[in-house]
Amino acid sequence: MVGVVLEEMRIRSLGVIDDAVVELSPGFTAVTGETGAGKTMVVTSLGLLLGGRADPALVRIGAGKAVVEGRFTVPPGAAAAVRAEEAGAELDDGALLISRTVSAEGRSRAHLGGRSVPVGLLAELADDLVAVHGQTDQQGLLKLSRQRQALDRYAGDAVAVPLAKYAEAYRRLRAVSGELEEITTRARERAQEAGMLRFGLDEIAAVEPRAGEDAELAEEAERLGHAEALASAATLAHAALAGDPEDPEGIDAATLVAGAQRALEAVRAHDPALAALADRIGEIGILLGDVAGELAGYAGDLDADPLRLAAVEERRAALTALTRKYGEFERGIDAVLAWAEQGAVRLTELEGDDSRIDELTAERDALRAELGGLAQDLTEARTEAAERFAAAVTAELASLAMPHARVSFELRQTEDPDGVEVHGRTVAHGPWGVDEVELLLAPHPGAPPRPIAKGASGGELSRVMLAVEVVFAGTDPVPTYLFDEVDAGVGGKAAVEIGRRLAKLARSAQVVVVTHLPQVAAFADRQLLVEKTDDGSVTRSGVKVLEGEDRVRELSRMLAGQEDSETARAHAEELLAAARADG
Repeated sequence: MVGVVLEEMRIRSLGVIDDAVVELSPGFTAVTGETGAGKTMVVTSLGLLLGGRADPALVRIGAGKAVVEGRFTVPPGAAAAVRAEEAGAELDDGALLISRTVSAEGRSRAHLGGRSVPVGLLAELADDLVAVHGQTDQQGLLKLSRQRQALDRYAGDAVAVPLAKYAEAYRRLRAVSGELEEITTRARERAQEAGMLRFGLDEIAAVEPRAGEDAELAEEAERLGHAEALASAATLAHAALAGDPEDPEGIDAATLVAGAQRALEAVRAHDPALAALADRIGEIGILLGDVAGELAGYAGDLDADPLRLAAVEERRAALTALTRKYGEFERGIDAVLAWAEQGAVRLTELEGDDSRIDELTAERDALRAELGGLAQDLTEARTEAAERFAAAVTAELASLAMPHARVSFELRQTEDPDGVEVHGRTVAHGPWGVDEVELLLAPHPGAPPRPIAKGASGGELSRVMLAVEVVFAGTDPVPTYLFDEVDAGVGGKAAVEIGRRLAKLARSAQVVVVTHLPQVAAFADRQLLVEKTDDGSVTRSGVKVLEGEDRVRELSRMLAGQEDSETARAHAEELLAAARADG
């Protein structure tokens, strides 16, 4: 017996259920009751505990909220226990408590081990706790994608390992193909950008600007534009400081300072303070001489050259044109040089596109070839697993009153010129490989295998699904299975066989079945009856464990619609005896 067991659920204000406790057996539990009594609320409740969608319409009329609480026995170290503890949940002596609240306004809350958690976490735990199967799941089995997933699940590592390698190569191929498409589709835009960059870089290179050159030229232009005024001012200043040769009688600053120094030198020996002042006047004289000399040199060197001024202004105009196109006036020619540096880097990138396209094309082709080989490995693994899976399901169907039925799988590929090559054919591919997987059923000898969607009746589909789950139980067990009306469309001997196979499944897992067939219920280790009160609700006393005489009465009702029919009672007792003998 698997260690994880759903012990009980408490359901309050959900649908027709007012307040009820569902106590489950670790083996096979059958839930029975008249139509409309609320049996399916058991399935709905479990779905909520496993993170299913919260529908406010489920809340009982007049109640503010519906509450479902479940208690699971989870051994230490089990995947569900580890994930719950990672989320901060606490286990009470190995019991994991899960609760879900749905308000009439549609708000939903989830608690795990006494801790509030996102509803999505309950959905993550679902795969480690319970497999729920009902009419919608049967319809899901009709989808090709679900059939492929079922085959892959059965195959285990034989498919999972090559599928993981294939999926990784597929992701790389998608990424490389996407980059290649982006480069090629934008080739014209990138060519235009490269052309503009080349033009700009050539224009800048033709001018050959230097860093800070515009500021230097601005100073020179200012000086050349006022050369005469500058020369006149320098000459007048020189004459004031050192004298004018054409005016020998003129008084200049140097002569006056020299006279002042001589006057003090004559008496400096008599007072140190005066001597200090004489020294300072001497320094002034030296400074005046230096400045006068520089003024003479400045005036002599100043060249009022109109040709040079024109050349400077022409150069400034060329730099200004570059700045207007490629820079910022605040930063001047330095911004142009920065643009040129960045543009050269970008142009190198753009000019490398051709080689990058070649590289990506080669990588894409190599990945396609690799993907084709991996897809071939995946197909071979699926083909081998499909033979074993089909044989196992066929054997189970023989025990479900379908002794002549044969199940098989068809694996096929679709031609696609843009696909990958497998066995010399170019076929469509996706993240799962190149295979379309379809489950076929031949219900009797001579009947051609047909897709189960077309070749199976409702009862046959129920049995195929049950056979699949029994096979899964031996290869990929789930702790708890819940079947809702999986026996729909079945009766007689087939119903007995379904009950027997569910009992077999319960030897390795917990099985809960919502059923209307007495032949199925008779095989259960525990039978629960759901019944309404006179006001149409299901109360705490409305879900009870049937034992002894009570169970015989319920089976009689299920057989003949009459609890007190002697014939029905005899048949019920016979069913129970046969089930016990079979177990």
